[in-house]
Amino acid sequence: MTNAPSGFEYRIVGEGEVIITHWGRRATTLRGATAKDFLLDVTKQDPQELMARATGNYKRGNERTAKNHPRNRTP
Repeated sequence: MTNAPSGFEYRIVGEGEVIITHWGRRATTLRGATAKDFLLDVTKQDPQELMARATGNYKRGNERTAKNHPRNRTP
């Protein structure tokens, strides 16, 4: 089972501005070179994962620790 990111959408507004939403709520706005790079990469990579990274809603490094916590162990 994978916990792939989901619920992200993006739209282009104005000149070179990208708004990324998560479940309908604005998560971040990309402008300038960052927006340009995002639009180039979104056609080459998984869009959901790319948007999760752009918003900071991505793996935080504590997944292994959390997996081994007694509360999360399977009986």
